[in-house]
Amino acid sequence: MQPFVHLHSHTEFSLLDGISRLPDMVRRAKELNQPALAITDHGNMYAAIYFYKECIAQGVKPIIGCEVYVTEGSRLDKPEGRSRERLKHLILLAETMEGYRNLVKIVSKASTEGFNYKPRADRDLLRQYSKGIIALSACIQGEVPQYILQDNMDAARRSIEWYIETYGKDNFFLEIQNHGLPEEAKAQEELIKLSKEYGLGIVASNDFHYVLKEDADAQDIKVCISTGRRRAEVDRLKFPNDEFYLKSGDEMAELFGHIPGAIENTLKIADRCNVEFNFDEHHLPHFDVPEGETSKTYLRKVCEREIPRLYGETSEELQNRLDYELDVIGTMGFEDYFLIVWDY
Repeated sequence: MQPFVHLHSHTEFSLLDGISRLPDMVRRAKELNQPALAITDHGNMYAAIYFYKECIAQGVKPIIGCEVYVTEGSRLDKPEGRSRERLKHLILLAETMEGYRNLVKIVSKASTEGFNYKPRADRDLLRQYSKGIIALSACIQGEVPQYILQDNMDAARRSIEWYIETYGKDNFFLEIQNHGLPEEAKAQEELIKLSKEYGLGIVASNDFHYVLKEDADAQDIKVCISTGRRRAEVDRLKFPNDEFYLKSGDEMAELFGHIPGAIENTLKIADRCNVEFNFDEHHLPHFDVPEGETSKTYLRKVCEREIPRLYGETSEELQNRLDYELDVIGTMGFEDYFLIVWDY
């Protein structure tokens, strides 16, 4: 089986779009002897931790990413009407823990500051949080492919140069896909030329929204639910064919094996992406205590101060109970948490 890693995938958390269930997609990657798998849901990272745990459980290396929506203007501007803005797609993969934290910032701010029908990032946001991230030019809805399809090669080059400046030549890859669409063929031809012109890596992907080929009908029904249409309607949004599934390395090699680096770079990127979560640590905010106090001593002082108000007077029984409760809280390391709750 040809080694290969999928770096562009959509799970059931690409809401009303993807239907790939996490255990199923990880299991399938394992069956196909694929050493790693990326998650790149549309505009969100809701499934990141679930995906990570599932991959670790099944012995597949997890790659945490997102397919973000990029606006041409400022994310703070909110154009009226959905048809007035065509968002560009961009794949971002966390290479390091710093990259993961930056990716979280981008995705969060795209929703809290840039949301307008969809969460939107802008170039300022991408530039500010670019460290530790590997970027792929995405599907034919990506910025560079869109300019190619518009026969605007000058704009395509300007776009590439901005991404190289932002991420570095080694961290920006031109992504090619082949689901049998003529637009992909046109984009692929020019992307290969541009990769040689700029010395960029080329990387193959299959934009999968379901795990098995036979799942295409179920995914089509989900798209109908999303758009409020019926399957019998002709003029509706639908995927053009049933090629958007988790393909084997052999299938990908058949499509892209003649393009130097397209398959191999998926493995190289997978090797570079090393995000590890520690679920044995607590990450609680710190409570500012008065000078000379610690969270532990201040929590005890607050509790002892409140005993007379609540119980009238302190008894040995109350003091023993308080000591016991504070010991449990201290053993868990939750003093700051209780002070924060007490404060508000």
